[in-house]
Amino acid sequence: MRRSYRFLLRPTSKQAVALSACLEDHRQLYNAALEHRRTAYARAGLTVRYGDQSAELRDIRTADPDGQGRWSFSSQQATLRRLDKTFAAFFRRLREGRTPGFPRFKGRGWFHMVEWPKDGDGCRWDSQPDHPTTFVRLQGVGHVRVHQHRAVRGRIKTISVKREGVRWYVILACDEVPARPLPATGEVVGLDLGVASLVSTSDGEHLANPRHFAASADRLAVAQRDLARKKRGSTRRRKAVARVSALYAKVRRQRLDTAHKTALRLVRGYDILVHEDLRIANLTRSASGTVGQPGHNVAQKAGLTRSILDASWGVFLTILTHKAESAGRELIAVEPRNTSRTCARCRHCAKENRSSQAEFRCTACGHSAHADVNAAVNILRAGLALRKAAEAA
Repeated sequence: MRRSYRFLLRPTSKQAVALSACLEDHRQLYNAALEHRRTAYARAGLTVRYGDQSAELRDIRTADPDGQGRWSFSSQQATLRRLDKTFAAFFRRLREGRTPGFPRFKGRGWFHMVEWPKDGDGCRWDSQPDHPTTFVRLQGVGHVRVHQHRAVRGRIKTISVKREGVRWYVILACDEVPARPLPATGEVVGLDLGVASLVSTSDGEHLANPRHFAASADRLAVAQRDLARKKRGSTRRRKAVARVSALYAKVRRQRLDTAHKTALRLVRGYDILVHEDLRIANLTRSASGTVGQPGHNVAQKAGLTRSILDASWGVFLTILTHKAESAGRELIAVEPRNTSRTCARCRHCAKENRSSQAEFRCTACGHSAHADVNAAVNILRAGLALRKAAEAA
C-alpha cells in the first residue's frame, strides 16, 4: 500500500527564513516556466515540454548561483513536472468538453509546497539517526527538527515541505507500507451520512457532527471585517490575512481530527461497512441559476450546502477508505437513490414516508423509525445484496 505521513517541522528562525526563500525561488521558477511556454506558443507556435525546460535548468542555476543554484536540482525538476501535469490536466479537460481552466501564474499566497522526488537526493529523512530527535536534512536549509508523533513504515518515495500559515510540515509519501489487519468482529453496518449527525448507523447509533465551521463563524466574521478595512499591501493587512488563515486552518485540522476518530471507531467495530456512493459536487452545486432562469429556494439551498461542506463528507469517506484498507475491512458503496424514502420493513417507497427530517413513518405498513437509521438499514441491505451478487458471479 501507499501511505503518506505528515509531521510538524520545528525550524529555527534562520531555517524558517531559508524555507521561505526556497518556496519563493521555486514559485518564481514555476512562473518563469509558465511564461516561457506561453510566449513560445504565442510568438512562434512552438510547444515547450518538460524535457526542454529541464534541459535549461543547468544554465539557469549557473547564471544564478545565490538564487536558483542553491537549491536541489531534483526539487526544481519536480516543480517543472508540476507545471507539466497542470498543462496535461488542462488539455484533458479541454478534450472532455469541461471548463478547461488555463494554468495561471502563482502569486505569493498561492504556492505552498516544494517536493523532493527521492530520499537522499537533495534531502534526507532521519538525517541524524543516533540523535533522540528526528531531523530532516534539506539542501540549502540544513537539519530541521521534526515533531515525529508516530513511526514511519514502508519505503520513503518522496519528501515534501508545505507551509500552512506560520506552520511548516514535512510530508513523506511511502510505498510498500504493510497492512495492519484488525481481528475480525463478525459485525456489519450500514452508514448514512447527514448534517444533523455526521453518521447514523443501521444499529441505531448517531455519531455527532461537531459543525466546526459554524462554531468559528463569529470569530471568522470579525477577522474578515477587520481584514476588509486594511489597506492593500500594508503590514497590518498581512497580519490580518494571517489571522484569518489561522482560523481557517484550525477548522480544517478540527475536521480532519473528527474524521479520523470517527472512521477509526467504525473500522474497529465492523468487518463490512456499507455507505452511499455520494456525488458531493452535485449536492453542493449552487441553486442560484441564471438571470433568465433564476433558481428556487436559493437561501435554503445555500444553507444546506454550507452544512454539507462543514460536515466534510468527502474527507470522511476518503479517510474511512484508507483505514478500512489498512485494517483489512471491506468497504462497499451503493446507489443512494430512494434509500431515505423506502421502508426498511415492507420496502414500500414513497415520498410521503419521510414525514419530517428526522421521522420516518411508512404509509403502507405504519413502520416508524428515525429517518437516518431507516436509511442506514436500507443501505446495509443493498450493500449485502451487491456483495452476494458479486460473489455469485
